[in-house]
Amino acid sequence: MSSEALKKLVIVGAGGLAREVRWLAEEINKARPTFEFVGYVVSDLASLGDHDSTDEVLGDESWLLENPGRFDALALGIGTPKWRKVVAERLGEHFEPEMWPALVHPNVCLDRGTCSIGHGVAICAGSIATVNVHFAPHSFVNLACTLGHEAVVGRYSVLNPTVNISGGVELGEGVLVGTGAQVLQYLPVGEGATVGAGAVVTKPVPAGEVWVGMPAKPLKR
Repeated sequence: MSSEALKKLVIVGAGGLAREVRWLAEEINKARPTFEFVGYVVSDLASLGDHDSTDEVLGDESWLLENPGRFDALALGIGTPKWRKVVAERLGEHFEPEMWPALVHPNVCLDRGTCSIGHGVAICAGSIATVNVHFAPHSFVNLACTLGHEAVVGRYSVLNPTVNISGGVELGEGVLVGTGAQVLQYLPVGEGATVGAGAVVTKPVPAGEVWVGMPAKPLKR
């Protein structure tokens, strides 16, 4: 495939997760050349810090509007569900869903005949989804997660590494599930909720709440 045929990819964000999204795109290219990385854009140039890839930042989000011919694909490199939603909705006013390709690592194991993957989804290396799993737009599944039959990952939701989502679990919009957490089968996790790292969810989690521990319980504030 010639370089002219590659999708010119800009990643929104410039921190560690954004670099991991770039790596995901490079891993996809090893299986099938698909993307040409153009650079990063950020919401606020003044907020760039020591952990950001400042040397490859093209500009703020206005760069996208001013340079439409320099890219034809976008990806979110933002790990907080709240800000994934804010940025995706803001840019969604200017860029159609087709501009947000799903990024699925070549070694991800899932039933492509029954699973559905929305635009802007990212699924990282080592993850497994069985049958009838639904990944809503702009959801993010980090390294080595497992998802059982009929699980739903809500829009903008983020699974950190090694999360286990059992069959029939429904994660609402903007849910964050911490590293190594487990959600047992057929339990709902409400919109905007957070499941702490290492937690084991054995009961429904209401919207907006933070649950931690084993078994998980609401965090007292």
